Amino acid sequence: MELAVLILAAVGALLFQLTLPGKLVDEQAYRALADTLGREAKPGDVLLLFPWWTERARLFVPPSLPVVGYLGSDTDPLRSFARIWLLAQPRLPKANLSDFLSRFGVDRASLSSPRQFGNLQLSLYQNALFRPQFFDAANSYAAASVYLQLPDGSRRPCPFEGTTHRCPGPPELHVAAEWHELRYRPVRCLWMHPPGGATRLVAEFSDFPFRSWVRLEGGMTWDRGAFQRDSITPIYAGLEDQQGKELFRLEFPPGADEARSAQWRVPAGSPPTGTIRLWVQSTNPELRDFCVQLFSEGRAAADPR
Repeated sequence: MELAVLILAAVGALLFQLTLPGKLVDEQAYRALADTLGREAKPGDVLLLFPWWTERARLFVPPSLPVVGYLGSDTDPLRSFARIWLLAQPRLPKANLSDFLSRFGVDRASLSSPRQFGNLQLSLYQNALFRPQFFDAANSYAAASVYLQLPDGSRRPCPFEGTTHRCPGPPELHVAAEWHELRYRPVRCLWMHPPGGATRLVAEFSDFPFRSWVRLEGGMTWDRGAFQRDSITPIYAGLEDQQGKELFRLEFPPGADEARSAQWRVPAGSPPTGTIRLWVQSTNPELRDFCVQLFSEGRAAADPR
């Protein structure tokens, strides 16, 4: 019996190795793909990898074309991109392209028939979830007013030092645009570590451009969301208008490692610009490494929301 199992395993491994070359992609196919994307890709496009771990394509894609591929990227709405190039390797094990397209195609319209580059398949889609971005806090944080807001309402400024707003206290208490991983997704976001207690860390943006939506996304960096010890407290992130009225807030309890988001529909007739305050707070700042994204977006005509 043991010998039979060993022989079956050996035969299975041999068959896998013999059939593997027919499922992989040679360099000529990648270069032909790169030439096509170089001619046809436009500003505002993105390349989505399926399966997400087909990373070798990144070496050949034109630098001007963003590439998205991470664990969970199948469900990324990709709101910042008007058109999506889908690069698939359907012959790979467990790469069920038809099942993926049944979900992916709900909010996307095909703009071309699939094209083959060896074992690569390239398709182009219009993204109905697209919303033009007019503001990204990670690009505008240098002009923000950053401070610690104490429970009594007083403020302690966090001066800007070229690339970072430094606050009084430990070195992690600062605001800067940094690259972090939020549950496997690499994002450029604002690092905003809570100061602890009831004190808030605030980034105030004047001349904020209001369009159709204000969207806030955030999450714990690296593995911080997985910790659940009794001393760890929830972290809150919220938005206020210039009168101090809270628009909404997000809660990240201990053990919740997924990124979360909320959005506010700007009322009709609102001023085109104004002041908005982004704040974070957690009673115990231990293991509460936090990063947040803030956007002002216009609604695409095809988006019914």
